[in-house]
Amino acid sequence: MLIGRVMGTVVATRKHERLVGSKIQIVQPLEPQKEKSMGEPIVAVDAVGAGVGERVLVVRGSGARQAVDNDQCPVDATIVGIIDHIDIEEGS
Repeated sequence: MLIGRVMGTVVATRKHERLVGSKIQIVQPLEPQKEKSMGEPIVAVDAVGAGVGERVLVVRGSGARQAVDNDQCPVDATIVGIIDHIDIEEGS
């Protein structure tokens, strides 16, 4: 699972039949402590209705397919949560 920020929405009028009705977002992975960009943006199916600018939780691989309740869906990443707050305690 990773933390990211929704950067934008992908609009595809033609797509795989199992993706019809799915909202597709571009997500920039973030470092949890500093919220700095980490790596390249990814494309993810949105299972929770996240909006641009929101911090989200993303699962990848087989977990992404399970999150959309379809093991046959061609999905590599799925947004499964919208983050309200992150609390990280620094080591003593």
